Amino acid sequence: MFTARSVLRHSTRAAMAATIAIVAASCGGGGADSITLLAHSSFAISESTLQAFTEETGIEVEILDGGDAGAMLSQAVLTSDNPIADVIYGIDNTFLSRAVSEEITIPYESPLIDGVHDFTRLDLTNRFTPMDYGDVCLQYDRQAIEGDPSALFGDPSLGDRLVVEDPATSSPGLAFLLSTISAFPDTWQDYWRQLRESGVLVVSGWEEAYYGEFSGASDGDRPVVVSYGSSPAAEVVFAVEPIDEPGTGIVEESCFRQVEFAGILDGTGAEDEAKQLIDFMLSTTFQEDIPLNMFVFPALESAQLPQVFIDHAVVAREPRSIDPAEIAANRDRWIDEWTEIVLR
Repeated sequence: MFTARSVLRHSTRAAMAATIAIVAASCGGGGADSITLLAHSSFAISESTLQAFTEETGIEVEILDGGDAGAMLSQAVLTSDNPIADVIYGIDNTFLSRAVSEEITIPYESPLIDGVHDFTRLDLTNRFTPMDYGDVCLQYDRQAIEGDPSALFGDPSLGDRLVVEDPATSSPGLAFLLSTISAFPDTWQDYWRQLRESGVLVVSGWEEAYYGEFSGASDGDRPVVVSYGSSPAAEVVFAVEPIDEPGTGIVEESCFRQVEFAGILDGTGAEDEAKQLIDFMLSTTFQEDIPLNMFVFPALESAQLPQVFIDHAVVAREPRSIDPAEIAANRDRWIDEWTEIVLR
């Protein structure tokens, strides 16, 4: 059984290697401009999609792996006097306020921006353009969980059935912490104390949680995991034996909305080319290629979704959220408090 982010890690490496190979081969002939896209490690897009941009504009795109979103942002800040790329992709709403305040990107309002979902337009300065979104949620093993799954979120006795990722080292771990703070603003610390007392298991990252401990995807004994709303769709897509229905479900009440952005790095020597890439990444061609590569949803409202997403991926009707500025002001303190409560 496969799901979104493990497949992403393998497909990303292959996509990046193929793209860089294309760049090297094309540059040998001389003539086409080249720009560099700094992206998080989960970035993946079809080679044919990038090739379509090159054929349309004559511009080659080289992809530079920036690690996770936090590491990538730190790298962009540290190299802001001499940027290592022209465009950055993958800053999410948990880091958006910091990224805007650091002024690592220049304002750019794409002519296609009005086509994105309104809820993705979180940066009114236009330094960052929304590209995709998705929800981090509790996911449960249908064979192991009886009764109303919506009751799982907020149940302090869930601990011995739950595996979570450390918010200090994991993006979904941080998103779930933020979900609990949004849902229980005055009592989230007590909730986590009770989860600890009832035996919650904490691991460093998503892959260890999902493939090492979650009974719905491994030999693990934890029937509830922090994962992605798109994971059931990925489960169907990547099943070794074809299946019509996923064996796992999503607790919609727990979902925290993540939005990812791209921006033009200040100091780029290829501003016009970078603007063309931003525009292309908002096009139907690019946006409709996102779901089955990155297992998130396109920001472009008119983009058509693959049927497996329509049938099995979850978009919460009322997702949890916290203002990006509030996250920026409190992230470190919240993580420190969580660590003191749960791990010490």
